[in-house]
Amino acid sequence: MITKIDLLKHFEELGLRKGDNVIVHTSMSKMGYICGGAQTVIEALLETVGGNGTVLMPTQSWKNLDPNSGVHYEVERVDWDILRENLPAYDKYITPTNTMGLVAEMFRTWPGTFRSDHPARSFSANGMNAEYLVENHDLSDIFGKTSPLGKLYELNGKIILLGVDYDKNTSIHLADELANYPSKKTEINSSVMNVNGERQWVDYETLFVDGDDFIQIGNAFEKEHSVNQTKIGNAIVKCMNQRELIDFAVSWIEENRK
Repeated sequence: MITKIDLLKHFEELGLRKGDNVIVHTSMSKMGYICGGAQTVIEALLETVGGNGTVLMPTQSWKNLDPNSGVHYEVERVDWDILRENLPAYDKYITPTNTMGLVAEMFRTWPGTFRSDHPARSFSANGMNAEYLVENHDLSDIFGKTSPLGKLYELNGKIILLGVDYDKNTSIHLADELANYPSKKTEINSSVMNVNGERQWVDYETLFVDGDDFIQIGNAFEKEHSVNQTKIGNAIVKCMNQRELIDFAVSWIEENRK
């Protein structure tokens, strides 16, 4: 059994400190039994960074995309128009996360948490810099310089991978945005939103989201940079400097992606 006291001890071992700004990715199932579940994890994170720190999590609702994107694989093509007519518009206070995990789903409604307005790629934050991190999340800049990830980079934040690998390390998408390489491309997405009180599908251009090589990037990064590591229950947990990872990943992408 894992208690909050255990989590507080392990977070300190990882180098998480009062005043830190940190993005957290979690897998509850990988850790094992946590007394109090997601609530305990969130409480421990917020207590560790304290009132002057901030916890950020991806709370994406990427199912809020047009069926042409391929995310509604469970819906027959014949029913696509029905989905388009009936899918609820994004509401940052209501719309649930998609495959972000139990911790992120609870975190988005945690007292004092702010969530960004992006209808498919939102982030939520709680703490001193929470509102700053998630405000003005541009439709087209989902993971770039003006996004919550870019703002965390400017704050010299940290990353916690709690039972997940680098393929879940959303920050590397910022490196993708910053890097220059021949195959880099954009795509048109469409999400349903409330626009001046009316439900509408809105088109916007974004960088094509590609994370197939993130584990390779992470493995290469760990050969050259310090990554604090511990074990919580059955889960390997890692803590790293976000700026160091992004700067490394930009160079790696430019060298290895064709």
